[in-house]
Amino acid sequence: MFLGLGANLGDPLAQLAAAVAGLRGAVEVDVVSSVFRTEPVGFREQPDFFNLVVAGSTRLEPGELLRAVQEVEARMGRVRTFRDAPRRIDVDVLAYGDLVIDTPELTVPHPRMAARGFVLHPLAEIAPDWRHPVSGKTARQLLAGAVGLERVERVGPLPGQPGT
Repeated sequence: MFLGLGANLGDPLAQLAAAVAGLRGAVEVDVVSSVFRTEPVGFREQPDFFNLVVAGSTRLEPGELLRAVQEVEARMGRVRTFRDAPRRIDVDVLAYGDLVIDTPELTVPHPRMAARGFVLHPLAEIAPDWRHPVSGKTARQLLAGAVGLERVERVGPLPGQPGT
């Protein structure tokens, strides 16, 4: 299971660390990618985002996992205003094993992940051989084949994580 996290308001690094910690009740976090600073996608008149990807496992069903990550967002002050808006925290379910789900509430794998550098760079860092359950391409192949990606710069390890 992979989750994508991003923030661009307040103290994004602290918020990412708090979100990773907040997920630990619902998710057994195995690996946290480096943090990547990325230019906004969609609505461009906002600060850069800081993004990372978490690999882990959970006993929750996909819909329960979605509700759990939304609870983390709500506790951290996430307010949904418009698509691609600035935010204190965003947590997306990117993939859940080999499952392909398309419901009004949840689509996995995430429908735009293969076109987002802020997902592909950290995903390829921690799971280069993970295969997209629809395309069959590895994370490394998805990143290598992506065109027109937003600017992405590796910042480094998330402060407070093992090994930092």
